[in-house]
Amino acid sequence: MLTVERSFDAYLDDFHTITILLPKENIHTFMRIFHLVDQAGKRPLKIREMYEIDRYHKCICDVEGDIALGQVYLVEDASGTAADLQIGAVIRTPEFDRQYAFSGELGPIFKEDGIQCVLWAPTATEVIIKLVLDGQSLTFSMERGEKGSWRILLDSKYAGCSYTYLVFVNRSWRETVDPYAKAVTMNGGMGVLLNPSSLDVEKVAAPFLNHPADAIIYELHIRDFSVHDNSGMKHKGKYKAFTENNTSTDKGYSTGISYLKELGITHLELLPFNDFGGIDERNPKQYNWGYNPVHFNAPEGSYSTDPNDPKARILELKEAIQSIHQSGLKVMMDAVYNHVYLHEESSFEKIVPGYYFRMDEFGYPSNGTGVGNDIASERAMVRKFILDSVKYWIEEYDIDGIRFDLMGILDVETMLQVRDLAKSLKEDVLLIGEGWDLATPLPTDRKATISNAGKMKGIAFFNDQFRDSIKGSSFLEHDAGFALGNPHKKHDAAGAMKGKVQYNLESPVFVKDPAQSVNYVECHDNYTFWDKMSITVPHQTENNKRKLQLLAASIVLLSQGIPFWHAGQEFFRHKNGIENSYNASDEINRLDWNLREIYYKEAEYVKTVISVRKSHGAFRLNSSDEISRHIEEWAAGESSIAYWIKDAANYGDEENLLIIHKANEEEEAVHLPKAGEWKVKLTPFDTPAPAISLDQVQLNQIGTYVLSL
Repeated sequence: MLTVERSFDAYLDDFHTITILLPKENIHTFMRIFHLVDQAGKRPLKIREMYEIDRYHKCICDVEGDIALGQVYLVEDASGTAADLQIGAVIRTPEFDRQYAFSGELGPIFKEDGIQCVLWAPTATEVIIKLVLDGQSLTFSMERGEKGSWRILLDSKYAGCSYTYLVFVNRSWRETVDPYAKAVTMNGGMGVLLNPSSLDVEKVAAPFLNHPADAIIYELHIRDFSVHDNSGMKHKGKYKAFTENNTSTDKGYSTGISYLKELGITHLELLPFNDFGGIDERNPKQYNWGYNPVHFNAPEGSYSTDPNDPKARILELKEAIQSIHQSGLKVMMDAVYNHVYLHEESSFEKIVPGYYFRMDEFGYPSNGTGVGNDIASERAMVRKFILDSVKYWIEEYDIDGIRFDLMGILDVETMLQVRDLAKSLKEDVLLIGEGWDLATPLPTDRKATISNAGKMKGIAFFNDQFRDSIKGSSFLEHDAGFALGNPHKKHDAAGAMKGKVQYNLESPVFVKDPAQSVNYVECHDNYTFWDKMSITVPHQTENNKRKLQLLAASIVLLSQGIPFWHAGQEFFRHKNGIENSYNASDEINRLDWNLREIYYKEAEYVKTVISVRKSHGAFRLNSSDEISRHIEEWAAGESSIAYWIKDAANYGDEENLLIIHKANEEEEAVHLPKAGEWKVKLTPFDTPAPAISLDQVQLNQIGTYVLSL
């Protein structure tokens, strides 16, 4: 075999095309006749075209015959100068997936005769597994198998060992953690071979979810939940805080899981708890939301009482989930399958460079996510990884739903397969996601965006029109929504309350099914509602701001669709005006349980509104057809929205419900849609029942009124 001088570069861009880059300064040294060289001999390369690009002359060459990945090839010119053939854009071709997509099980597999480790690395020419046993490193060569997979059967005595892979790709060794690792060491430096049978936790069934609109989702960061001094929980910032029952503040007000159970929510959606970057697990003083995924299938160690013990984080997370189930609540996982923390350092990039990520027209990683890389979910083995990961979390950790971060980066087909898989594993699984249309190089009709919601029944989307029409734009600080007194948002707000998304009168209705609309005015992103008000309506009194926030809260909870709640919203959570607190301090992000004490009456009011939603199925209609038949907008003042739910006896005790959301304190008379003995089911916070005559009701307070007949 020739000695490689590497005075030029050669790349395999598809199975019959090789691209050669010749430096301009050395172009005179090359005799532009090239051959592909392997152990079987030489094959001529035919130059199809040649042109200048940057500092190079670029030659596009055709090659006849098969090229098998996993072997060493050289490209030689007529002078005898040679370069090794690098794996280039070939890995992003459909043919590559057809030839090398692997359907078997990956990762460590525990069997009676040992531990089988399987890695997919089709472009590698050699793979070694490195084990650490009692502080000593051991290495074993792995054998190449079908479809570019590599495997080895280890003796069972290596259970508990840490391990990494050394992969020889493009004539370079790279050491990396197994992307399928289910357990990792401190700060994720190595995978760990743990037998799943040693990590079993008894499962507890949570109440069955009959329909997505029956869900009430409460979004919570694990550390925020318990770290406050007055949380009443001992295991501050840890998984174990979710196993503590009957906790309370210093003044005796319930906190923790007991509080959430009393509130009446159905689903606890936890911000990412897979292993993420940005926190030193040895001394986790830093703070991070967790949208820095490193190891997708192993729990984050900073939430564990012993991050040095790979078992502890797994058992503690599993126990936390089952404790939440024991309280009658379901658990949703916030999943970040759209990007990785650091592109160049990721296991994906080290093992199969260039495959797992989308590239722009210039060959650089695309950046629709805004963090430097976009996962290429449309590729066979990327899709397989996402599906395998979803299956693992549902089966092994018993999660009840998933929130997909930046779901619009992913493709429709992947999400449909995720839906079908998840529902086959757990019938009442709840799947929601951010369907924003982001600038990633995927055709518009293939993106898992809200505009393609009609293609993805069974998956719900965050309804940003709902948010912006009720609260105001998250990106225009002074833009006020209906709940902040802007009558110009009344039309959009009324439509959003019906569980639909329509950006303007000319646009198609993207979401018609209420089960696909996730209704919210606040989440971990952007300003809290309280901080938004401080900018948008600074003239309002503190008392009126609380009324406006409770108005918005009741709109979220009583609208058609799936209500989504940011933890602490019910007692006016704020972040001192910080819009993006992803790495701010605990003092900014923590759930302030002192506010729970101060505003306990307001929290009780939110509990009442939740009970109203649960008490009548008319607030949880299952289809757009039902909404069309039963909901009719009703005349009200400029700063009020009224609608009645008619012929609703099939959904509850009352036949008719009148809902009025009022955003000012002006005296107003609303005519009743039918004559009869109307009863008051709900009034604004700390407000007496309004006066009702035979044909009208008198209103003069900010907030929500619900009348029944």
